[in-house]
Amino acid sequence: MRLARSYAAVEVHAEGEQGTCYLGSVFEVPGLTAREKLHHLNAVDDSLRRVLTLEPRGRPQASANLVFPSTDPNADAGFIVLQADRAHAMSGSNTICVVTALLETGTVSMTEPTTVVTLETAAGLVRTEADCRDGRCERVTFAGVPSFVQALDVSIDVPHIGRISVDVAYGGCFYLLVDSAALDVHLTRESARDVVERAELVMAAAQRQIVVQHPEIPEIDFLSYVMVTGDDDPAGGRLRGATVLSGRVDRSPCGTGTSARLACMAARSQASVGSTFVASSLIDSEFLVSITDTTTVGGRPAVVPSISGRGWIFGTRTTAVDPTDPYPTGFVLSDVWGRQPPS
Repeated sequence: MRLARSYAAVEVHAEGEQGTCYLGSVFEVPGLTAREKLHHLNAVDDSLRRVLTLEPRGRPQASANLVFPSTDPNADAGFIVLQADRAHAMSGSNTICVVTALLETGTVSMTEPTTVVTLETAAGLVRTEADCRDGRCERVTFAGVPSFVQALDVSIDVPHIGRISVDVAYGGCFYLLVDSAALDVHLTRESARDVVERAELVMAAAQRQIVVQHPEIPEIDFLSYVMVTGDDDPAGGRLRGATVLSGRVDRSPCGTGTSARLACMAARSQASVGSTFVASSLIDSEFLVSITDTTTVGGRPAVVPSISGRGWIFGTRTTAVDPTDPYPTGFVLSDVWGRQPPS
């Protein structure tokens, strides 16, 4: 065997959502900052993303996190989330995966009972607090990026579904939020495929009808995901949601999606500073989430969310490309990746 490239990684999951963490083994992404690297991966050369996220090396139920030394003196490390569709600025579950990997591998020194780890992301600095005991990172709590509403109750036409109402909000990336009743689905394990297929129809329609642009970060100008909400009890402190990405459902409760949802709830006076919820996923894993403060982003009202969840290392891997491999940058098929697979 002779390899043209190889990348070492730690396998982690946060409340069921897999995040492969490449701790400093990827060097070829140009750019000094996370924002510059994000721009390069999305606008200049996406080959590395394809190598690490698409088959035969990648799989739809996992993200690839590029972890690198930060040039920001206030950060311990930087990271970018790679998924099958593109590189993304921020992810709650992947933040938990990255902090767990950094601490339990000794890449960042662990201090018990609490270690503060600050991460540079393309969405801004993310300060995390890790509960640590006996050499293990037991829980990660972090202040999400300021989250805001772009528009509530936007009416869009969705083929095969009809005219529905969606919210558009930012929680580290831009989300469409739609109630499960509008899609005629329930948020159960058994309905996951139906949730995915209908959410993908919503995303395809929204991309033709809705334009987004972060008011302060020009690199973030795209809709990332659909979060389907419902089958929950917000008044009783319980939220349930399913974020759809790359032909499948996020296994975790989704930190950035829940942050966007908190922004919508605050805009509707359904939540405020001090409001705390348990957010659950389709596999019933949980994040503890709350609103800790308010602020503004580009003149828009915003909330500062807090997300708390657990991560576990479950293995290591080396991803490699043989120079004779006929699929050096991967492939996708709709049987696994959904009816609208990423390209």
